[in-house]
This record gives sequence, structure tokens and C-alpha cells, in this order.
Amino acid sequence: MKSMLALVLLAVSAAVFAQDADADKSPALGKERAADLQASERFIKADTRVSKTATVTIKGKAVPYKVTAGTQPVWDKDGKVSATLFYTYYQRTDVADKGKRPLVLSFNGGPGSASVWMHVAYTGPKALNLDAEGYPTQPYGVHDNPHSILDVADIVFIDPVNTGFSRVLDGKSDRARFFGVNADIAYLAEWVSTFVSREGRWTSPKYLIGESYGTSRVAGLALELQNAQWMYLNGVVLVSPTELGIKRDGIVADALALPYFAATAWYQKVLPADLQARDLKDLLPEVEAFTVDELLPATARGGFIDPQAKARIAAKFARYAGLSEEYVVRSNLSVPVESFWKELLRKQGKTVGRLDSRYLGIDRSDAGDKVDYNAELTSWLHSFTPAINQYLRVELGYKTDIKYNLFGDVHPWDFKNEKTGENLRLAMAANPYLKVMIQSGYYDGACTYFDAKYTMWQLDPSGKMKDRLRFEGYRSGHMMYLRSEDLAKANDDLRDFIRQATPAPNAPAKY
Repeated sequence: MKSMLALVLLAVSAAVFAQDADADKSPALGKERAADLQASERFIKADTRVSKTATVTIKGKAVPYKVTAGTQPVWDKDGKVSATLFYTYYQRTDVADKGKRPLVLSFNGGPGSASVWMHVAYTGPKALNLDAEGYPTQPYGVHDNPHSILDVADIVFIDPVNTGFSRVLDGKSDRARFFGVNADIAYLAEWVSTFVSREGRWTSPKYLIGESYGTSRVAGLALELQNAQWMYLNGVVLVSPTELGIKRDGIVADALALPYFAATAWYQKVLPADLQARDLKDLLPEVEAFTVDELLPATARGGFIDPQAKARIAAKFARYAGLSEEYVVRSNLSVPVESFWKELLRKQGKTVGRLDSRYLGIDRSDAGDKVDYNAELTSWLHSFTPAINQYLRVELGYKTDIKYNLFGDVHPWDFKNEKTGENLRLAMAANPYLKVMIQSGYYDGACTYFDAKYTMWQLDPSGKMKDRLRFEGYRSGHMMYLRSEDLAKANDDLRDFIRQATPAPNAPAKY
């Protein structure tokens, strides 16, 4: 039987080969062959959409909505399609005038990360199947999100080039046009303008939300949309923000990590008994004050610090960080964050996660200063990958053979001329409506919460706009919304921010 099948396949192959040879001679057959090849190759069309309707219960009330998954082109300066971006757009359908309804445009970071994280775990009407603390559970998938902000705003989740299903379509396109701080901002601003025009949302109050590197993206977009697209925003939300180009080199960067060390040590229950007995939010202000008022001035003296002063600072540092005084002294009062992940629970044979230090890992050896892997990220990929693929391809019916890139090829990324924090400040100064909220998890070791506070303090050195800047902290990590209690609180904070930043009818934008 197998021999017969082999002969049949051989005959079919010979016939196909003959057709290929004939196709070279015949223009008509050549076109058919080209069509066959196009049908079998992996590619995604530049302009597509599929839609369905559904209802989700939020805050005990039914919210009907329409979800659209699709692609929208990116054009080059000559009007030629060079790439396409995939998006998922949620619109509440029982709204009389969508021109008055807030619109939230959502980006994740990386750079090179798709929008999946906030899409199916935070603000959207679907939430990931997880336990109460954010760990993967099976069966994988999503369920209705009772905390989604869809009750107060429509949301579009956007995948930049080479993330999600988004791709470069013109092989001759210069990668530098897409993969850099300012290039990314420029093409995305134009894409957003086109999307808003297509969907008739120019009069809607508009908000940007970005996570991690996505905060650099939306901070820069705030000014680019104003200057290049004449689009003015009502709010920008920075979730687990990066430095936004605001410098904090050397001892400043090192010192800012201590409150994060304290939060993690408190969570892992390795602080001295008197500190461990206190609530985290009662403890952290004390650690923050020590960091700014004592640790920074001490480390500023470097090797010329008085030995007794060094010993006193080291003792307090160790006490707050859950580390030994000897280790802190050997580190010259500046413990590298990467070493902390390995050192904190070394005696227990465990490491703590980078993006969320509640997560534990185990290394081949307890020696050394580097962890073998990021415990939290492997956990997250566990649950996000099957869920987003099942949701988009099966539940929403978006059909493509293209791989959904949770992390895509966007390197080398041009980080030069990163001034997104200053750009956001200038956008706020030029637009009296514009407000900013920062959301950070206390156990985030990549974009620490105190570093985020420092970003907020330095964003407007004059202090003239500090009443338009807001900080919220949560008892979780980089993706604070994975913990069910913080999913509810963080969305409530967003809901409140949107309501406060949406002006009353006829309220003028003026100082």
C-alpha cells in the first residue's frame, strides 16, 4: 500500500514539474502558477477586518459591544503600502453619539512586544484564565472580564510592525523607518490619525495607554500627534514606565532600587520581625525617605565617606533590603538589581523574578550573581500564547497562517535621541486638557515603582503641572493586573482617571 502511494505521489510530482516547465513557456500558465504560489505562501493582507458582537457584564451591568479584528496599512511617503498593522477594536454599541465617547489607544512595549498583555489581561472585555495571584491555570484561554473599562471607553489594541500579526510588506522598506524610538513614534502617529479618521472618532476624548517600553512610545506620541497630526489628547497612562529619556545615571540609578528591594523582601518574608510586622504601604515611605535623604548623600561621597557613616548606612540598607550587612558593604552601598534577584533567597535555593519578584525560580547552581532564567516571564508565556491564538483565530474568526509574534524581530532598535519624557512635558504644557497617570507594581524589578516616581518628579521640574500628574501603586509586579485584586483596582483607577480627564461640556482649554 505504501509503495502504491509513493508511486502516485511520484506521478503527481512529475506532473507538477511538467506544468512548471510549461509555465515558463506559457504566459497564461505562468500567471496561474504565480496565483498558486501566492495562495500557499504565508502573507497577510494590508487591509482586512472581521467583526462580531457580544455582551459583557461590567460592574454588574450588561455592556453590549462590537469587536473588530483587522489590519490597516502603513504607507510610505509616495503613498505605497509598506507595512500593515494588526489591531483589535472594541466599541460599545448602545451609545447614541460615539463622537462624545472616550477612545483609548493601547500599546505594549518591548520594543518588539505585541499588544496581547493588556488586551487579554487588563482593560479589554476578555481576561486570561489565571489564579488569583496571576499564575497559569489550565485549561488555557480567556473569560469575560468584569473589570474592563469598556463601560466608559472604547478601546483599540495596536500591534506595531513585526509584533502580533503586523508585518513589513515591502521587502525593500528600510528597517530604520520602523525600528527606533522616533521612527516608531512617527509612523504610528500617522497610522493612529488614519484609524481615527476611518472610524469617525475625531471629536472623541482620546487617551493613550502604554506599558513598559510602550510608555516611551505613548509619551512621544502625545507630542507627535499634536505637532504632526494636529490631534490633541485628554490623557496619557504610563503603566510600569521606562526612564523616558530622563537621566539618572550612577549612584542615582543604584539608589532608586532600594524601595523595590524592601517591597520584595517584605513579600518574601525575609525582613527583620519588626519591619515584617508592618503593612507594606506603611513601610515604603520610610524606605523612600532614607533613600533620598540618607543613602544618596552617602553614596555621593564614594570612597571618601566616613567609615562609621558607611557602616551605619550599610546597616540600614541591609535591614530594609533583607540582605546581610557584609554583602551591602562589599557592594559599596550599591547593590546591582540583577544580583539582588539571586542573592535575596540564596540560602533557600531560590531566585526571584525580574518583572515580578513574587515569582520564584530555581537555578542549576546557587552560586554566582546571575539567575538562569526569568521565572515570571516563562510563567506568563505559558498562559498568554495559547489564549491569544485561540481567541483571535477561533473565537473572533480571524484567519491567517501568519504566526502571532508575542515578541517580534525589531532589532537593531535605534535608541538615540530619546527625549520622550521631555516631549510629554511639552505636550502637556501646550495642551491644558492633557493629564498623566502612572501605574506601577511594587514588586517590579525591571521598571521599579520608585524609579517611576522619580520619573514623575522630574517630568515637570517647574512643578507647574504637578496637579495634572498622578501616581498609583499596586501589590504586584510589572503587569500588576495579573493579580485579581489589582486587576479590579487598576481598572477602577483608569475609569476614574478617564472620567476626571474628560472635561465638562464647553469647558475651555486654557490656563
